[in-house]
Amino acid sequence: MTGRLQGTTVGICPTHFEHPPLAAIYSYWSEKRGTRTMPARADINPPELREHPGWIILLDVLPDLSDFRDRLTGTKVARYFGSDSTGRTVSEAFRPFGTGAVKGVLAIHRKTARDRVPVVAHGEAAWLAEGYDNFTTIYLPLSDDDTTCNMILSAFVFDYAVVRASSESALPCPRRQPAVIELSQICHKRG
Repeated sequence: MTGRLQGTTVGICPTHFEHPPLAAIYSYWSEKRGTRTMPARADINPPELREHPGWIILLDVLPDLSDFRDRLTGTKVARYFGSDSTGRTVSEAFRPFGTGAVKGVLAIHRKTARDRVPVVAHGEAAWLAEGYDNFTTIYLPLSDDDTTCNMILSAFVFDYAVVRASSESALPCPRRQPAVIELSQICHKRG
């Protein structure tokens, strides 16, 4: 299957970040990694990321890359989506946005875990629903054994002032069923 999340660009092993929180989190991850392919969860010390906790998502990789469970969702990310997805899987969290959104977001997480590489996604969020602000996300693999990715440290950024202002207004966050979206070219057949 081919296609993409409409208006979203996905890249591998990013080297430049426009948003300071992404640059700081990537630099922290890279420093903790050292000469390894990826750092372990034990290397990540949350107080060392104290300037950026609202942007962070920490996910467990479920067996066979079948899904990813949110262990921690930052407050800014929760405000963007209108709910805290801590404890839910990616499939459960994105189900309200349609099967195309679920498949596309799972494909990005699977790419990160399977290939053990940082992945960046950025662009329009119209594939979620009308009214969502543009975003940039980095997905950073974590591994207890430097062979199998068992967690993903992610940072999701957007124009927080715009989202905060809209969520503080009397108007609810706009939600509509998105159009069906195709899977990204990063999808691989699982077998």
